[in-house]
Parts: sequence; structure tokens; C-alpha cells
Amino acid sequence: MMQKFVFGIDYGTDSVRAVLVNTHNGEELATSVFHYPRWKKGLYCNAAAHRFRQHPLDYVEGLEHTIKDCLQKAGGSVASQVVGISIDTTGSTPVAVNKAGTPLALLPEFENEPDAMFVLWKDHTATKEAAEINSHAQKFDTDYLQFVGGIYSSEWYWAKLLHLLRTNETLRTHVHSFVEHCDWIPFLLTGGTDFTQLKRGICSAGHKALWAEEFGGLPPEDFFTSLDPLLAGHAQKNFEHTYTAAEAAGTISEEWATRLGIPNTVVIGIGAFDCHMGAVGGQIEPYYLSKVMGTSTCDMLVAPVDAMQDTLVKGICGQVNGSIIPGMIGLEAGQSAFGDVYAWFKNILTWPLSLIEDETIQQQVSDTIIARLSAAAEQLPLQENDELAVDWLNGRRTPDANQLLKGSIQGINLATDAPRIFKALVEATCFGAKAITDRFIEQGVPVKGLIGMGGVAQKAPYIMQTMTNIIGMPLRIHKSEQTCAAGAAMFAATVAGVYTKVEEAMTQMGQGFDKTYYPDESTAAVYAKRYEQYKQAGNFIEHGKI
Repeated sequence: MMQKFVFGIDYGTDSVRAVLVNTHNGEELATSVFHYPRWKKGLYCNAAAHRFRQHPLDYVEGLEHTIKDCLQKAGGSVASQVVGISIDTTGSTPVAVNKAGTPLALLPEFENEPDAMFVLWKDHTATKEAAEINSHAQKFDTDYLQFVGGIYSSEWYWAKLLHLLRTNETLRTHVHSFVEHCDWIPFLLTGGTDFTQLKRGICSAGHKALWAEEFGGLPPEDFFTSLDPLLAGHAQKNFEHTYTAAEAAGTISEEWATRLGIPNTVVIGIGAFDCHMGAVGGQIEPYYLSKVMGTSTCDMLVAPVDAMQDTLVKGICGQVNGSIIPGMIGLEAGQSAFGDVYAWFKNILTWPLSLIEDETIQQQVSDTIIARLSAAAEQLPLQENDELAVDWLNGRRTPDANQLLKGSIQGINLATDAPRIFKALVEATCFGAKAITDRFIEQGVPVKGLIGMGGVAQKAPYIMQTMTNIIGMPLRIHKSEQTCAAGAAMFAATVAGVYTKVEEAMTQMGQGFDKTYYPDESTAAVYAKRYEQYKQAGNFIEHGKI
């Protein structure tokens, strides 16, 4: 029997990764990573203004490079046996497109205009618009925010679109629709030339754009036009139907089949967010919180539809039927900064290295500093009055989104050194993770255990042990280093017809788990007290009182 292979494409914050996978057993034949060249140079971004934009050419070039590279590495007749491609991306990361569905930044007149590029998930330029949406929603009898946790975020679709429409008149006259990254790449691969034919995924539409089957789709036109007339018509542009990631966007276009050197029968799946496909690649189970841990975290949980009934979890990033696994309720939460917190501290410590001309020394220190900090922090005694930090360096995603919040470090003195500050930062990120777990439980959704995925989960045992100690639950670490791309490959195998549903693909293609962390009960009492201190410090930051 002829073997069948699929591609899982994972668009992250800094790079795109492709994995070429055997559909029979999940074996990864080849993998390739492409770092976005324009993003790496810091082009089109302004961190001080919370503006983070990515050029679509970084995505297109990365798509072609990684797929071709994988095929070259695999060799033989593998290319002729590719049957499907599915992709995941960061989100909400939308872009303004013209009538043809082409991102405006791909047009000569907009090629260097940041507002015409993809607005990256962590772009927080739309905090004012998000606040207006939250206030505006209270005027309606129907709670249109009920399925996104009751709070709309500046990281999401409508806030970002409204901000661009208000602040860029030229762009306003050219934009015909606003499209998520995960919806645009399948449209590109299938040769789309009319934005009205673009298929929107339930994942992006439900979690970020207020689409809900209970509303019959999006909120009514009046919801948007009474917020701002500039939004007129945008709610009606191709949002009538949404699709799960187990459905096909179409077949690959002749142009892209030739460009990539694969059959013109390859099926292209509907796209989804990285954390959603990562949960599938990490073999998510009902009521296990699957944590994709990278620069930020995305915390995913699935529950049977019948079991959820009327349960609504407040303050998370949404709950949508079919958004992770078709036929189940997918719930999403997460932290706006996780690995980014450690990277920030590393950058501060290594700044003096920029004064050293020897780049080899710079790289050696930079590459080992987190591991050395972890080893030193692990040796420190755990005490109730240790230095304490709050992890909101990039605002707070959940519970209760507020991107204007700031982080803090308190209790420092002349004895405070780098390992002690690092220890406080690690505990803060883990306290933030516990706040998410507690919110699910408090709102009536049980959490049976934790599943860890991503670079931090794989490479940072000190951080993982601290997390399981603080949350008080076992934490299983998935074997695959590419769970997001692996999940995309599982969906690709499903849409290509190799499996009838994605659960079958998970069973056959999943790599299993290679380590479990268990809570150290001797730390429970001290961490319980420090968690209360963390909540008090956060309350003071947010409200000015304990």
C-alpha cells in the first residue's frame, strides 16, 4: 500500500516551521524552520508604542522555503505521495485585504506601511477600542461577549480593525475585509482571488471575532455601526458560515503545486490557531488543561457539549463548539507573557555584553544564562517573604483581560541578586498559570491534570517543577517538540481522508509523553501563602488597594 504523507505548518511569533509526517504512524520524516527576515530586523514594529506588525512576504517566503526544504531532506518519491497540508498560526493576527483577498502590504503603494501588514497577536495599539467594545456591549439585551469570557481584548479582531479604520484614512479607503492569518494561508494555497470566497475557521471567528452559533453568526449589524459607523458592512463580509479544522478549504492551486513540487490533488485544510492545533498534537483529553508554553501561553481545555450545558466561564478567551476538536466545546485561556518574561530578564542581564566586540563570548553567555539562573534559583531556600513578582509585563490575557496592566517586582534589598529575581519571576508566571486553573474550577469546569507542550515545557525542568508545585497537579510533558505542527499534520491527515475524524489521527499519529512532574507537598503551605501575596500585589497594581 502506498504511503501517504502530510505537512503540518506552524506559524509562530518569530518563525514558521514545517514538518513532513507519515500519516500511518506520525513519524516526522523532515522538519524545517524559517526565521522571518523582516521581523528579525525589527522592521515595522515599535515596542514603545506596543505596535508589532509582520510583513506577509515573511509568511509566503517561509511557506515555500520550509516545504521545499523538507521535501529535499526526505528525498525519494515522498513529494508525489503528499496528500494534505494544514496550517496553524498565532492569533488574533489579522490583516487588511482588497477585493481579491490580497493583503494590502503586497501592493506596491502599501509595501512599507505597517498598518497594511498583519497585526500580530501581541500588538496592543487597540486598547482604547477594546475598552469601548466592552462598554458598548453592556447596552444590549443580548450579551454578545458571553462566549469570549465577558471581556473583549485589544489583542483581538474587532478592536484591531476599528483602530486601523480610525487612524489610517488611506487604508480605510482600500480595505475590503479583515482576515486572520490562519484563514489567509489556506486561501493563498488554494489560489483564492475573491475575498468573498475565503473560508473562515470557527477557531478564529468564535474566539476572537464574536461569531457564535447561538447568535446565528456575528452580532447584528447595529451592534457594530452603533459602536462606530466606520465598521458598517464589515460584519457582513463573508462571515455567514464558519468551518472546523477537520474540513477542507479546497485543493492546492496549480501555481502552488508547481511551485512546491507536489501533486495538484493535495487537500488544504481550514486553518486554526497554533495553541488549538498544539493541543491536538499534544493529545489533549477532556478536562486536562493543555498548556502550550512559549513566548506566551495558550491554555486549552475540551469538554463534552452535553456536560457543559449552560456553563459559561468568565474572563477567559472564549468557549466555542468545535474550535479544538469538532463535536466538543473548546475553551481557551492564556498568559500574555511567559517565556517573554524570562527573555526580558535575560536581555537586561546581557546588555553589557553588547559592549564586548567578541560575538562568540556574547553568544556563549546568552545561550547558557537561563540554564545557569535556573540551577542557582533551584538551590535557594523557599521562604514566605522571598522577593515577589507579578507577571503582567505584557498585560494580562486571562483571567479577565486587561492589556494595560504592568508587572512588578517587590521585596528587593541589597542582598537580592539575579537568581533571586529570576526565582521570583518564575514563581510569578506559575502563579499566573494557577490563576487560570482556579478560574476554570471556580466556574464549574473541573481540571483533572496538566499537559505541557512547547519549548519551555521541554527545556526548563525547574520552571515545570515550580509550576506543578504551585498548582498542585501532575504535569505531563509531551514527547513531540513540534506539537503545534504535529497537530496541524493530524488535521491534514483528516481532511485528506486518511482518517474519518481527528481523534483517530491523534491516536495513530501521537507520540505520547516522556515525563511527568509531581507536586512536592512539602512546598504547598509556603506557596499557598505566597500565592495570596501575589494576588494582593496584583490587586494593588490593578485597583490601587490590597
